[in-house]
Amino acid sequence: MGNEKTPVFGKRLLQHFDFHPEYRNLNHGSFGAAPRDIRKHMKHHQELCESMPDAYLRYEYPIILDECRAAMAKFVNAPVDTVVFVSNATTGVNVVLRNIVWNDDGKDEIIYFSTIYGGCAKIIDYVVDSNAGKVSSRPINISYPCEDEDIVQSFHAVLDDIARAGKRARICLFDTVSSLPGVCFPFEAITKACRDAGILSLIDGAQGVGMVPINLESVDPDFFVSNCHKWLFVPRSCAVFYVPLRNQHLITSTIPTSHGYVPKSGTRFNPLPPSSKPPFVNNFEFVGTVDASPYVCVKEAIEWRERVLGGEAKIMEYTHALARQGGKAVARILGTEVMDNESQSLTKCSMIMVALPMDASLASASTQDWMMRTMVKEYKTFVALIIHAGKVWARLSAQVYMDLEDFEWAGRMLLELCERVKNGNAERRKL
Repeated sequence: MGNEKTPVFGKRLLQHFDFHPEYRNLNHGSFGAAPRDIRKHMKHHQELCESMPDAYLRYEYPIILDECRAAMAKFVNAPVDTVVFVSNATTGVNVVLRNIVWNDDGKDEIIYFSTIYGGCAKIIDYVVDSNAGKVSSRPINISYPCEDEDIVQSFHAVLDDIARAGKRARICLFDTVSSLPGVCFPFEAITKACRDAGILSLIDGAQGVGMVPINLESVDPDFFVSNCHKWLFVPRSCAVFYVPLRNQHLITSTIPTSHGYVPKSGTRFNPLPPSSKPPFVNNFEFVGTVDASPYVCVKEAIEWRERVLGGEAKIMEYTHALARQGGKAVARILGTEVMDNESQSLTKCSMIMVALPMDASLASASTQDWMMRTMVKEYKTFVALIIHAGKVWARLSAQVYMDLEDFEWAGRMLLELCERVKNGNAERRKL
């Protein structure tokens, strides 16, 4: 025990990142940030590729990629041959929904929660629009703050509605931690509910690995995708895509389709080296010529977090506590509240939602845009804003390079912005 390293969290860790000296990254949840050492690792592989492209891409890269897949599989507790990489969570959701073959009777439905990421909602819209009446969609409306049990009950209530309508729920899309509002979602309970009901579960874990514990053997979803470039410190852009063996026959093509696709009409010439890997793994190994150097940083990122920060438990203990304490500090400054429920399950993550002291009627889309642009231009920061359940909320992220002072500063900044809106500054700027 005496030899265990005690990491020093807070602003001292900024030395590992390349933020502008005047910038406060209060919005890690949108785009993440990679430490300098890990980005150097990425650049090293880019240089290897440039020095001998064929040698690297054909023969060296697949070996390194397999090592990173193995590291990620261990990280999320899943078999290696169920784990591949895609560019981002949106791509993974696209892959799943565009590969499913819908029934011709028009009874299939995609169900989703009303708080899902907007880009994923657009994917559902596209799938519905492009399948000529074969599939429809149905939201499960939820309003925060609520308890996890309320969300599960809403799920079952919608299943009853589907049955009464003579429809068939084929797949349900839901989050690990929702984007906006940025709250922890009961993904384990909804996965089980899907399994019990015979519905495919698709977890959008865009805010997932590196922020909350993920044990895929225990959760056992039908599909799972999670960005590695947000909370795991992998350079942009990289996401882990998990499909258990039982469902890999459903995922016949990558997006875009490339050499790994196995056509029903027979074999075609493949210029890549022969592979004995499972079709699912082989499919995602080479999807056209792209810069996949972030993928080969996954193992390095996991090891860096252990070596420099002391491992996942210590990281999450710090960031979860900072989010809660920081959120309370911001709420005190604003004279408002944190978005949470009685069981405090919504705040078991590294993001926090705080209400702003302004009437939602004042926060038009253009006003919110003015506030966020002003944050970037004048305050050298960014905080995402959203209207939910009749209130205006700000989402703040907690990260290892931050401390309570960052949240107190954010509270004063948000209070000043709200006062400027009340004084008509936003309207005058729009004229």
